[in-house]
Amino acid sequence: MASPRSTNIKLTLVVIATAIVLGTLWYSKLLVDELLQKERDVAALYAKSLEYVANLPDDTFSNPSDYSFIFNEVIRSIDFPMILTDSLNRPLPPFAQSARNIEPSPDPDSAAQAAYYASIVAELDRLNTPVRVALQDTIVLNYVHYGESPIITRLRWLPLIEVAVAGLFILMGYVGFSHIKRHEQGNIWVGMARETAHQLGTPLSSIMGWIEMMRKTAREHPEQLSFLSEMEKDLDRLQKITERFSKIGSKPLLAEENLEAVVRSVLEYYERRLPSRFARGRRIELTVDAEGDTTARINRELFEWVIENLVKNALEAIEDSEGVIAFHLRGGPDIVTIDAADTGKGIDPKNRKDIFRPGFSTKRRGWGLGLSLSQRIVETYHKGRLTVRESRVGKGTIFRIRLPR
Repeated sequence: MASPRSTNIKLTLVVIATAIVLGTLWYSKLLVDELLQKERDVAALYAKSLEYVANLPDDTFSNPSDYSFIFNEVIRSIDFPMILTDSLNRPLPPFAQSARNIEPSPDPDSAAQAAYYASIVAELDRLNTPVRVALQDTIVLNYVHYGESPIITRLRWLPLIEVAVAGLFILMGYVGFSHIKRHEQGNIWVGMARETAHQLGTPLSSIMGWIEMMRKTAREHPEQLSFLSEMEKDLDRLQKITERFSKIGSKPLLAEENLEAVVRSVLEYYERRLPSRFARGRRIELTVDAEGDTTARINRELFEWVIENLVKNALEAIEDSEGVIAFHLRGGPDIVTIDAADTGKGIDPKNRKDIFRPGFSTKRRGWGLGLSLSQRIVETYHKGRLTVRESRVGKGTIFRIRLPR
């Protein structure tokens, strides 16, 4: 889970990327609007030229070539589709001359050609309002219908393509960096766990030797034999913990286990040690109940580690003189659910999203790795889910484990 600083950096990058995308879209829109305005000006100029010629006195228009250069210059600058129609918006024949930058009709029939160009006129009118050509501003002679040039069409698509390509690269980079980060974190976990197992190995061997020597001398003091028996149990537990650390990073072997029996074995171990270790002067009740078939494929040693972390977390959360830690197991056709409920102080809502983050802890001592490690064991090695089902400040917390059958 990402740290608050990492989350803030990601949010900052998202804000910057969003600003860049919006800036690109805004600038592209400005360019498109500017080009559209130029096309409107050209279409209006063409219409004004026709209007000017139509309003000339008959004797002035004795030589049409005197004004042909106006149309030649205007038409030469037109690179967008345009059609000249009459006052009733009917395309003017010959259509090849009244239409500009439009694919000719493949049908030689004049009626079919008129219908073809009429449909194009309707499409152009959806894009732009036609420009009127009038005689003395009262009698409508023609309409100039025009559309958009190919460059404007490409410019409209350009920001979307840029955003899509940029988003693809950002997504690939995010996925790649996240994968690298998770891989590095995994290597750190594996290295730390195996080094811990290696470091524990030497003193454990020495303790085993010392216990054997103490057993020989304890024959003269029978009351010490019971103490040595409990010490051997704790030594066996330390060896089990060492084996757990050594398995981090390797694929654990899964076997069909009764989860109710696994949970009970962990609780029984803690019940014998509660008065001296966790609940001095307090009464803590540990309970477990189950309904349905609670068998699932697990690695028992690693899964016991998860239950132990939940129990220790609950014990440290109970601040009153009395408390309850209750495990409820429910077997379904595909999922086995384990709810671990306590009557502790609960989780502050502002910390709820961080409780599974490595290193996060509200306690004065501790590494803040128990819940993070438990979630990793459940989700990575057992393909299940470990979540906070419910938590109320001053009332307690319920953690939920869901394991596939």
